[in-house]
Amino acid sequence: MKNKEEVSEEEKSTEQQKSESIDDDSVKDDPQSEVVESEESLEKSEEEIAGDPLSELEVQLEEMRDQVLRHQAEVQNVKRRAEQDVEKARKYALERFCNELLPVVDSLEMAILSEPPDQEDSESILKGVKLTLKMFVDTLAKFNLEQMNPEGEPFDPKLHQAVSMVENNEVEPNTVLSVMQRGYILSGRLIRPAMVVVSKASE
Repeated sequence: MKNKEEVSEEEKSTEQQKSESIDDDSVKDDPQSEVVESEESLEKSEEEIAGDPLSELEVQLEEMRDQVLRHQAEVQNVKRRAEQDVEKARKYALERFCNELLPVVDSLEMAILSEPPDQEDSESILKGVKLTLKMFVDTLAKFNLEQMNPEGEPFDPKLHQAVSMVENNEVEPNTVLSVMQRGYILSGRLIRPAMVVVSKASE
């Protein structure tokens, strides 16, 4: 049998355990603690709600910036293309007109070459035709129309059109021996290649 002291100690231990359990339950069931937790959760949810629109506005702002930059780039490209088109139109507006005048120049050159030397007053006529041709070519040069006479120069397929090839060992192969029809360049662009006779090495 247990003595009185042992019984009293057991009672004390059981009472202590009961008091601890009661304290735990009281802490768990404390309404004030629940209120604090609910307030904290409410604050977090409010922060999340307040943060979402801000992030959406930032995304929209970034998208609008990208759109503005793209529109500015498009405007610059359109402006640059328009300036290039105007420059090309200004440079080459005379191309068709010059092409219509080139046969007249060719006719004057042929007249100079075909003038018989024994005809009366041929010298004065020849001088007049040469002067007219010179005035014509000088006038075209004022509008950036350049005449090409590549005789003695190396053959360039970008500027010349070979009519025939003749064996000639006195000059380098692919050299322009004679010009059948002169070529013309308008503002740096070829509008008619020169028709030439090109040399080649003998077989």
